[in-house]
Amino acid sequence: MPRKDLRSRLAAALRPGNAGVVYALLLIVAVLTLLTAQLGRPPYLSATNVINILDQSSLIAILAVFTTVVLISGNFDLSVASVAAFSAATVLSLVAPLGLPVAMAIALGAGLVCGAVNGLIVQLVGINAFIVTLGTMTAVRGLVLILTDGRTITASDPDAQSSLIALQAGYWTVPHILAILGAAAAAAGVFVLLRRSRPAGIALLAAGAVAIVLSPVLGFELRLSKPTYYLIVIAGITWAVLRYTVIGRRLYAVGANAEAARLSGINVNRYRIGAFVLNGLGSGFVGILFAAKLLAINPTGLQGTELTVLAAAILGGTSLFGGLGSVLKSVVGALILFTLDNGFNVLNLGANYQGVIVGTVVVVAAAIYTVAGRQRQVKRVRESSKPQVQVRQEALR
Repeated sequence: MPRKDLRSRLAAALRPGNAGVVYALLLIVAVLTLLTAQLGRPPYLSATNVINILDQSSLIAILAVFTTVVLISGNFDLSVASVAAFSAATVLSLVAPLGLPVAMAIALGAGLVCGAVNGLIVQLVGINAFIVTLGTMTAVRGLVLILTDGRTITASDPDAQSSLIALQAGYWTVPHILAILGAAAAAAGVFVLLRRSRPAGIALLAAGAVAIVLSPVLGFELRLSKPTYYLIVIAGITWAVLRYTVIGRRLYAVGANAEAARLSGINVNRYRIGAFVLNGLGSGFVGILFAAKLLAINPTGLQGTELTVLAAAILGGTSLFGGLGSVLKSVVGALILFTLDNGFNVLNLGANYQGVIVGTVVVVAAAIYTVAGRQRQVKRVRESSKPQVQVRQEALR
């Protein structure tokens, strides 16, 4: 890749229209840091607080990643929280008699089935996704009530508790992460070097080598929870698939214009149903992590979480009409929501004000993305019509 093209791509990636959600997160963190320092509160950017925010936002961010995939495909899913609660109740009910691996497999299967039901009804029957998932949200919540018998269920067996705790408790140090990221960067560098451009591949290889060399030297005390690592891996793999594979390109094409994608030979139903299935599977995994974290679930567990997940995706710039979105930006959107919530708690701001401010932030973000999208569309129309106008002017001469 020529150096000029690399610079232009980097400049395009750093534009407010593309990286605006990242700038918003940095601005919020800067404001909260200054306010806490001004008011004499504990440092906002302390390692403990950063770890706390990442840990609190990890489950919602994982749900936001999979929900973004569904939104990119041109559909909608309101049932993620109910499916996660159903999987949590399932694993807690079965972990003692069957063991964690079997209980997890059944819970993940339950989430997968819920996602498949959503996708099949929406695509094969032709009912609007909003109506279908609203119905399955209520129906699956009813299954949670049946499974729990209207009461809180817990993992009372000591072996079951220890196996669940091991699934999500504990930390890995920054040197371990640095070594893993270094190896991943080196592998990506080899791939880019062979398939795309020499400068980018060499840069990735160099960055990976530096990270691997420095990993045993750096002894940071910063420790990230296991759910945070799960989020990093899931978001990274999903982003890579959407960005660099045929599957990702076809999914964007299906969401942008389903009829054009169908005429191009793409199986629209397969991709849209697959997005629902993946979302159900991801919801099941989040439910298992939720059960492992609390070792309990009540009939109303995770209720209302689907709105927070959608808010994170909207803050990340994902279009509700399909064909546009980024899982990494959805993760940043989730971080914004939990950064605000954490900042309000540090500043002792009342819960009544929190809802107003967060709701306002979501609406403003949606308005900004809508206006920016319209401006880009107008610009494309002008650019596409400009050569025709020039040709006509030359013909008149």
